[in-house]
Amino acid sequence: MPLSSSRKNIFALASICLAALMFGLEISSVPVILPTLERLLHGDLKDMQWIMNAYTIACTTVLMAAGTLADRYGRKRLFIVTLVCFGVTSLICGAATSVSILIASRFLQGLSGGAMVICLLAILSHQFRGDRERSRAFGAFGIVFGAGLGFGPLIGGAIVALLDWKWVFLVHVPLTVLTLFLTFPGVTESSDPDAKRLDLVGIVSLSLAVFGLTYFITQGADLGFASPAGMAIIGAAVLSFAVFVYVEKTLPHPMFDFSVFKIRDFCGALLGSIGMNFSFWPLMIYLPLYFQAVLGYDTVDAGLSLLAYTLPTLILPPFAERLSLRYRPGAVIPAGLFTIGLGFMLMRYGSDVEYAGWVSMLPGSLIAGIGLGLTNTPVTNTTTGSVPGNRAGMASGIDMSARLITLAVNIAVMGFLLLESVLSYLRGHASENIPLAQLRSAAQAIAAGNLILGTERLSGLEASGALAQAALADGFGSLMLYGGIGVWILAMLSFVMFSPRKMPRLIEQ
Repeated sequence: MPLSSSRKNIFALASICLAALMFGLEISSVPVILPTLERLLHGDLKDMQWIMNAYTIACTTVLMAAGTLADRYGRKRLFIVTLVCFGVTSLICGAATSVSILIASRFLQGLSGGAMVICLLAILSHQFRGDRERSRAFGAFGIVFGAGLGFGPLIGGAIVALLDWKWVFLVHVPLTVLTLFLTFPGVTESSDPDAKRLDLVGIVSLSLAVFGLTYFITQGADLGFASPAGMAIIGAAVLSFAVFVYVEKTLPHPMFDFSVFKIRDFCGALLGSIGMNFSFWPLMIYLPLYFQAVLGYDTVDAGLSLLAYTLPTLILPPFAERLSLRYRPGAVIPAGLFTIGLGFMLMRYGSDVEYAGWVSMLPGSLIAGIGLGLTNTPVTNTTTGSVPGNRAGMASGIDMSARLITLAVNIAVMGFLLLESVLSYLRGHASENIPLAQLRSAAQAIAAGNLILGTERLSGLEASGALAQAALADGFGSLMLYGGIGVWILAMLSFVMFSPRKMPRLIEQ
């Protein structure tokens, strides 16, 4: 018996919300288990960075292609394919026995997850046509996706405590089956007969540029930033980006239409996207390490401590929308970025007090989360609303790409900064007789959260666990300072970009 239209929409919305929940959980639950993965899979800090960056770089790679493929071959069809791939790659992640296998499977999971999100957004736009119906559907999608992001740290910590780290990935397998069960009868197939050709050169060149820059930052200290290998990597990244810009400027239907950068509101909102992913989200990758290695919390307590950081991002968006309507996005977005920076500065102060803990970190965590909650929705609406209607999809793709690229690069930058800050602290407080190579080896272990191994690598000298812990705490202070100052600079640039240009008044004599 065929389903009524309203019943089909209920099934479709349920499947879309479940897919959004999985994508949100995959972003925010994995950081909590990184210290566990580092210990059980015998990885180091660079491995932990690549476990996260493999996912974000893969999402960036497939983002723009997925929309074109969905339009050409059918949005429901591609949604089902990507759902199956997401479930299978999640199964492979859960079965991984080494860091290298997990990184490779995370890349494949990111490819399927990024394409899945683009498909579900296209399905939402097509299947829910009425303004009121569409508003409710997108509202439900936003709430569930936000719940996945907000509660992910706690869920990840609880899974590790009650079951095993593998279930942080394996939980997506039954959720995928349930989502498919709802998708087949609920989602209506749709496509675009006038879909444009796939911009393979643009996709490949942009992906190589992002990967090359991230690899240079992550591995540069070992290779030598000025070594022939290091210079070759960064040179290839720059060349790839130049090819990308050339291709997008010459194609009749480019993946990135650079003419939208002439729209000041679009650029101001895009700086908001960059600001959030310059500071808030990359620090979230490292905060579980701080709570577990420096403060000594277990995974559940670390997840609970992170709720103050993530839950405001779920609660604040409706309030942010009302503020945008009343005061305009050009005021709300820079103010939100400034609030994130203020939260970072308070977290730095809270981490530096004598008896640091979740209480001392709470004010800064809450304020940073409030800042993100104020910024996120106005940014999304402004990037698409400030351009002509026929370019809204492309503008949304640029926005999402900017977020993921900034996130990938700053995961690498923050990891490099953490390592160098720990090394600098050890050089200033350890014995002068310790060789630099030995100090760097100890710093690598400490920056990865392995304080015992870091202390052992300084054994026989005056080093102690307290020194290793103090070095790691000092490194996190540097991350918070970097994130706070950086997002304040971006807030100022966003404010200037939103401000209309005023022609100077000529006074006639």
